[in-house]
This record gives sequence, C-alpha cells and structure tokens, in this order.
Amino acid sequence: MSVLRRSWTAPALVALAAVLALSGCAAQPKKQRLVYEERPVELLYSTGSARLDAHQWTQAVDYFSEVERQHPYSEWSRRAILMTAYANYQAGKYIEAIGDADRFLSLYPGNPSAGYAHYLKAICYFDQIVDVGRDQASTGQALAALRDVAQRYPQTEYAADARLKIDMVNDQLGGKEMSVGRYYLRNGDTLAAIGRFQTVLQRYQTTTHAPEALYRLVEANLTLGLAEEAKRNGAVLGFNYPGDYWYSEAYSLLTSKDLKPAVVPNAKGKRGFQLPFSKDPAKTLPPAVAEAPRPPGAG
Repeated sequence: MSVLRRSWTAPALVALAAVLALSGCAAQPKKQRLVYEERPVELLYSTGSARLDAHQWTQAVDYFSEVERQHPYSEWSRRAILMTAYANYQAGKYIEAIGDADRFLSLYPGNPSAGYAHYLKAICYFDQIVDVGRDQASTGQALAALRDVAQRYPQTEYAADARLKIDMVNDQLGGKEMSVGRYYLRNGDTLAAIGRFQTVLQRYQTTTHAPEALYRLVEANLTLGLAEEAKRNGAVLGFNYPGDYWYSEAYSLLTSKDLKPAVVPNAKGKRGFQLPFSKDPAKTLPPAVAEAPRPPGAG
C-alpha cells in the first residue's frame, strides 16, 4: 500500500483521470442499467409487467432482472425469469431468451411452468429460420425443440402451437425438395428427380406436396419408360387424393398412354396451396398469468 501511495503522485492521478475520461468518450456508449436501489419487490415486478404491456421490452427486462438481483430464489424471482425470457424474445434477442429459459429449467426443472420454458426455447429457434431452404441447421433445431414440446406436454396450448409450427416447417421442407426435383426433371436428370420426389413421400407425406410428388413420379417414370411403376404411382394418387388437381393431371397423362386408372377423378378437383410459413411474435403465447405471489411474511 505504501508503495502505491508513493508511486501515484497528485499530478499523475490527474493525468490518469484525464486519460480515462478521454478513453471513455471514445468508447461505444453502453446500455444504461437501472441504478441499484432497494425497492419493494411488488413495485419492481408490477413496473416490469407494465413495461411489458407497453411493449417496452428492454425496460421490462431491466425491471425483471432487478427482481432477480434484489430478491433471488423468491417466488417473484422465479416468475421474473420467465418474464425476462419473454421480453427478450419479443425484442428479438433470441440467444438471451434461450439463456433465460435454460436458467429457469436448471433452477426449477419440475416446476409447472417448465413447459413454457421449453415452448419459448422452441419458438426462439423457429423464429430464427430465415429461409428453410438454406438454413438446415436452424430448421433442425426448431423441429427437434417443437417436437419435444409436443411430446412432453401433449394436452397443452403450447403443444397445439408447436404442432402447427411443425406442420409449417415440414411443408416448407417438402416444398424445397419439390423445387429441386422439378429442376432436375426440367434438365433431364430424371433419376435424381425421382429421388427427390420419393423423399417428399417418405419424409413429408402428410404435407400439401404429397399429391404433386406422386404426379411427378408418374411423369418421371413414363419418361423412363417404366409404365407399370407410373401406373402404380397413379393408383396410389387416385386412392388417396381422388379429388385433387394433381390426380386429374395424372389421370389424363396415364390415359393418353393407354394406362387409364380405375378411379375417375373428381372434375372439381383443385390444386392445393402450400401452408404459409408465418413467424409472428405477437401470436406467441406469453407466460401464464397467475395470482401475484404473496409478500414475504404475509399471513
């Protein structure tokens, strides 16, 4: 200590202060945090909730974080973690939101609200899918997390939303395979095209692309001279989708080759539409609203 006192003279300290001031001005401005001040937990939590209602996500995070910091391991803190996760998600801070959800699950794995933590993680992955055709890694994470929610909590509203999003992702992935298959077919790479269309039927058979995949197999197999295989695909299409637009097309194509199918298509058959891939944070389920926890010491 005595060495430090002798080494730093008053002029040197003034110079150091000036240097620090200048370097502080040159640095990037940092996000302002709430000044630590002991406040009633009810006030911090209610203020955070009000900021959340006003869509002031960053401020909501600040207040809920203060609940955790000033009142750790309390009932208020437990709820604040999920509210922080939801606010970060709404602000587009997916990494932070996933971290909050993971923290909740590590602290309270058996809590009834764990289902929401799993759900919010899945939605964070889902909303990070920029283009399903290109971003296979994000798609895989989203599908795994969404399926986990649907399996763990099958009777909940979280599972219902997860299943809807699983359908969206699968439909997009099926659409990608169809797009590549059509490209191969147009360019004469018929075997590669058949591989893509078969992938759709193996992995995405419940999507809107299955009827067209069957039709394209009819088309591709006729191109290769595989009449019986084309007829078989047409029969499967007619059995499962007798009123679909693509069966009408397959029926006409097969009939023109003297391979008329037994099932007559419905003349009113219409072409199906691909499910819209929608990412709308406003429709994401918020944490469940429950009765406010009782203050410590309340009777």
